[in-house]
Amino acid sequence: MSTRIVVVGGGTAGARLAQRLPVTLLGEEPRAPYNRVLLADVLAGRYAPEVIALPGTREPARLGVRAVRIDRAARTVECADGSLVGYDRLVLATGSNPVLPPLRGLRGPGGAEPPEGVHAFRTLDDCLALRDRVRPGTRAVVVGGGLLGVSAARALAALGAEVVLTQQGERLMERQLDATASHLLREHVESLGVEVHTECRVSGLRQRDGEVTAVELADGFVLDARVVVLACGVRPRVALAREAGLAVATGIVVDDELRTSDPYIHAIGDCAEHRGRVYGLAGPALDQADALTAVLLAGTAAPAPCGPSSRRAERPPAPGAEVGAAPADTGPATGYSGTRALTRLTLGGARPLDLAAFGDTTALPGDDVVQLTDATRRSHRKVVVRGDRLVGGVLLGDLAAVGTLARAWEGDEALPDEAPLLHLLTHDGGSS
Repeated sequence: MSTRIVVVGGGTAGARLAQRLPVTLLGEEPRAPYNRVLLADVLAGRYAPEVIALPGTREPARLGVRAVRIDRAARTVECADGSLVGYDRLVLATGSNPVLPPLRGLRGPGGAEPPEGVHAFRTLDDCLALRDRVRPGTRAVVVGGGLLGVSAARALAALGAEVVLTQQGERLMERQLDATASHLLREHVESLGVEVHTECRVSGLRQRDGEVTAVELADGFVLDARVVVLACGVRPRVALAREAGLAVATGIVVDDELRTSDPYIHAIGDCAEHRGRVYGLAGPALDQADALTAVLLAGTAAPAPCGPSSRRAERPPAPGAEVGAAPADTGPATGYSGTRALTRLTLGGARPLDLAAFGDTTALPGDDVVQLTDATRRSHRKVVVRGDRLVGGVLLGDLAAVGTLARAWEGDEALPDEAPLLHLLTHDGGSS
């Protein structure tokens, strides 16, 4: 391929594209691309850092290089070291930044760095810094009870830390789990030695000599802490695109060919917004990279700006969430029409706990809900059926039926009339 393709970003999406096409990859981190999904396992000591490295790219990557400006007229990318990189097609895979809550004491005068011991949980450097600081008995507070916060709390507990997990919402992983599954998850997390506080708002940090010493809660309670992990979600990294004049909403707006408002620039992964949705998940990032590979190889990325007229009128996918993903529906021969993503998580302990969630687990009036719960075995299975379609489900403890259920949901096919809905929760997902 003679087309010069430049990819900005060495995360999941950028690395995937660079594995499939000859590109110039500009990676801001000095490390070779790695799998962020496995960071909690590195923190817990289950994997060495080199184990989570992603397969090599087709061309050597330029690592430790930060892109600072795009000249769309000249079709060049300016880097922080002063170098210019020309492109025929530019792919923005700039990912996302961790959300840092507005806590009193998080930043000093003039926007100083957070106190020593306060970490986001987004990069391998974050992970290794936490490992260096945590010892058995270290008091650690995790702020945020979503998927990332639960994973971080579990990993810190595995290192022997005394962990407190704080969640502002009513329950853990409330975006993915129903109330029953969340309750069972909380019981399991507490069995690992983690102290869990829900409906608990963190208001500030205390420090001494530049090191964090405590976390202040809005109700006036104070938690001693030598380590604070901020797991409050992520936000698309769009500054480079916005400064270049590209259309940005929550993320960088792209069409079904993953083109931005500039026909020579594409965006994929956590930074991209497709049909009004930013996924922020590994599975959709991979699907978008694969779809863009097909678009570029087919030569269909013809200059045409992103806009309503370039969107297909297909029904968007039902909402879902995280780590794993069902196969992408890429529509025609090339292009991307969305991903139905499946959340999967395994929490260790004397009795490891598996969970999976997909689609809409909150029933609407008129929906059919089928669930089986065995609290003594920490097992819960639930599906939501709307009309003749499976629209969501959550399984905790026993995932035997998850593969069949996920395929039925991803395929969006009518359920058989003759089969009782209870069969959906059998080990074969009602396929027999």
